Amino acid sequence: MVPLQNFATGVLADVIRRQPPSPGRTSLAWTVAVGPALARSASVTLVEEVLYVRARDPRWAQEIERAAETILKRMQHLLGAGSVIRMEIGT
Repeated sequence: MVPLQNFATGVLADVIRRQPPSPGRTSLAWTVAVGPALARSASVTLVEEVLYVRARDPRWAQEIERAAETILKRMQHLLGAGSVIRMEIGT
């Protein structure tokens, strides 16, 4: 039996992947990947497979940098493996 959380995440990822690329799609995936508190601490833009993350504060940038590997994997899961190949984090 598949846990509900895993099932829900898979369904949500499928719904997000089916949407046409847009800033809204990227923002939604970001919020799902990092959670609402961290999502509010930074803005994101996806340009040619690079996710540009602009933290509102250097401390948030440091937290995002620490979790970058996990965040990247989650974004790839939500948007598709070839959609995001790396992240650029700044303030």
